[in-house]
Amino acid sequence: MSEPTPPVRGTEPGAAGGRRGQLERSGLRTGWTTGACATAAATAAWQALLTGEFPDPVTVTLPQGRTPSFALTRELLEPGRAMAAVTKDAGDDPDVTHGAVIRVEVRHGLPGSGVVFRGGPGVGRVTLPGLPLAVGEPAINPMPRQMITENLARVSAQRGASCDVVVEISVEEGAELARHTWNPRIGIVDGISILGTTGVVVPYSCSAWIDSIRRGVDVARAAGLQHLAGCTGSTSERVATSLFGLPELALLDMGDFAGAVLKYVSRHPVARLSLVGGFAKLSKLANGHLDLHSHRTRIDTTHLADIAASGGADEALRDQVRASATAMGALQLCLEQGIPLGDLVAARARQEAIAVLKGAPVTVDVVCIDRAGTVVGLSPGA
Repeated sequence: MSEPTPPVRGTEPGAAGGRRGQLERSGLRTGWTTGACATAAATAAWQALLTGEFPDPVTVTLPQGRTPSFALTRELLEPGRAMAAVTKDAGDDPDVTHGAVIRVEVRHGLPGSGVVFRGGPGVGRVTLPGLPLAVGEPAINPMPRQMITENLARVSAQRGASCDVVVEISVEEGAELARHTWNPRIGIVDGISILGTTGVVVPYSCSAWIDSIRRGVDVARAAGLQHLAGCTGSTSERVATSLFGLPELALLDMGDFAGAVLKYVSRHPVARLSLVGGFAKLSKLANGHLDLHSHRTRIDTTHLADIAASGGADEALRDQVRASATAMGALQLCLEQGIPLGDLVAARARQEAIAVLKGAPVTVDVVCIDRAGTVVGLSPGA
């Protein structure tokens, strides 16, 4: 069973022009994060302010020794300030911010002030504790700040100038783009985040989605919430809200990444974790799979037949379950003969979840639903 596809999260892919992302063995082209794009724009603008000329393309140094070059989309040099912009290229990674224009304005700062970051239009602002930035700060993450600072320091050293500079980052239409990311839920308002730890995005790695799950746990814990729900989609979120009365901040849009939720909560525990999702997806968790995506793990009707047997299914029913075309078809067959396959799958999924939690002090329960949001299985404790 599948739920409505969640919005694409801010995976923040690539740079415009210049050297393209290297090809993975899969043949997919990598991209560059928003942090890398902002670094390129800031470096070009700072060099122009110091020398009177924009480098185009501009080459920057990223973690792990990468030195990509970025073409500039816009440039502006006026007395006391310079602005450069880079248009994001997602490479072969699908991303809501593909084509977004990252604009950076720089101007001289007070002597001894170092690099000071400001958020312009389209860059979010932190309003809740729990993130790696203080409340009130622009949502420019620590690693992009470090990348920008290091590249500006390099340009300053080359020109014999002090690196006292105010850096203001803006994203055109960033506030609208942010509506399709996790930002509103975790208390980042008015725009997207400037992200990236290596500067590189591997297509379909979903690393930013997983990072957003972790930030969701962090913000919820900082708010004092001790009951969270990992949900496979919007229908599951509505069910979790109805069953448990949880606030939105407690809802984790885990999508297919049950393992990411469980592993992070094992290290950052809460009192209770409810996993709520489609019966078919959670049957995969019951079979030991931590990635529930239909392209990466399959429904195992033989395993469903074994679970049904544990609830008293006879050989004829087990054969029917094994031959079922869908997990929901297997569920219906069992219900017709009084075998609570939904509850059995939820209980088995709970056992697998407990194993992943590795003794963390977390009470876990599982709720299975059908496509319409009807509860079809409950584990002990749910």
